[in-house]
Amino acid sequence: MSLSDPVAALRDALRFSPDNVLLRKHLGDTLMGLGRAEEAESEYRGCLSRSPDDVSLKLGLAQAFYQQGKDSQALVIVETLLKQSNAPPAGYLLHARLLLRAGDLRTAAAQYRAAIQEDESLADSDLAGRLDLDSGATTSRVIGERIRNSIDDEEYDGVADEIDLERPKQTFADVGGMERLKEEIRLKIILPMEHPELFKAYGKTIGGGILMYGPPGCGKTHLARATAGEVKASFLSVGINDVLEMWMGSSEKKLHALFEQARRNKPCVMFFDEVDALGANRADVKQSFGRQTINQFLAEMDGVESSNEGVLILAATNAPWHLDSAFRRPGRFDRILFVPPPDATARAEVLRILLKGKPVEAIDHEHVAKKADGFSGADLKAVVDVAVEAKLREAMKSGKIQPLSTKDLVNAAGSLRISTKEWFATARNYALYSNEGGLYDDILKYLKM
Repeated sequence: MSLSDPVAALRDALRFSPDNVLLRKHLGDTLMGLGRAEEAESEYRGCLSRSPDDVSLKLGLAQAFYQQGKDSQALVIVETLLKQSNAPPAGYLLHARLLLRAGDLRTAAAQYRAAIQEDESLADSDLAGRLDLDSGATTSRVIGERIRNSIDDEEYDGVADEIDLERPKQTFADVGGMERLKEEIRLKIILPMEHPELFKAYGKTIGGGILMYGPPGCGKTHLARATAGEVKASFLSVGINDVLEMWMGSSEKKLHALFEQARRNKPCVMFFDEVDALGANRADVKQSFGRQTINQFLAEMDGVESSNEGVLILAATNAPWHLDSAFRRPGRFDRILFVPPPDATARAEVLRILLKGKPVEAIDHEHVAKKADGFSGADLKAVVDVAVEAKLREAMKSGKIQPLSTKDLVNAAGSLRISTKEWFATARNYALYSNEGGLYDDILKYLKM
């Protein structure tokens, strides 16, 4: 036994009893107290492999992540813990520290208050001072809400203004790869539109929702627009700015008006981009008017007041873990599709589409695709843009149009970073620690875990 190592005795004891979870947890806690968070992380992981539902172990692992600056990993665990009925008060405190580090002082202050309300011994004067709890910000917010609530709704008759409908010309032929996703959409949306009598015979309505999730820039919006073009339907693209308003009740009115617009123009594909901003988990929404907007969204999807027959709802999100679970019930977003970065075949096809109409030599699309492993559709567009800009500079000097070559595209790919890595780092943690019902199994499969 080493006299210089204060945990040597604990490690010796574990050699004789390696499956003793309490002893291993004690070692982890001791290592945390010594500031050896990386070693503590290893011990907590070992404990969780034997006791995966232990709340104190999950909190210990989150604290180890926090001490190492692995904030996204810590947030995944803490946010999951706080949704449970037996959420530990220390979880709120750690959440406050993480939010403070991220710059969200207001929410951090609310979580700090929740922690000390449950357990006064957690009060931390230093943290309270950094959160500036005595600045009067809370009072200002309450006053502001009272002022807004006193405004007469008649002053905001313009909330129900319609937005422009599109008639997309692109179809699935204009979308590179994504064959599995196209097939899912055909089964859920296109076939019911093409054979309505068959579906009605079995009592199936034409409508419903598909939620697409995955890293940004992988073609979710493009696929939604092509779906509308495939069935020759109207396309209503709804962004957060088309719905969210600061005045109480206005967001619900706008949302209802948009659904009514879609119902009047059926068949219509409604596409909600960044849907997590409109349908955030209600447990995470502090303001009551935010929860009312989510409830309105759910009621519209259910067709409580008007039938959604012929209204097809597609939505995209980069953060499905923030979406309220109620949206995943049958009749709402009952198909949840993972949209990964394109594979090699799809990347080659995307490059062919992006290069169409441009001056090119005989391009080896497969070779370029191989060199662009892990690139999203947006990354591939950047590859083409960078290569084109280089050729434009040459053309300006020589006065002649220079065709793009395979080498130009490979050089451009080598100069760019893969944009999806950060997303997968966060998604991996949710898939490992918050994968209820196997929701994120597709992420684990993609990562070969």
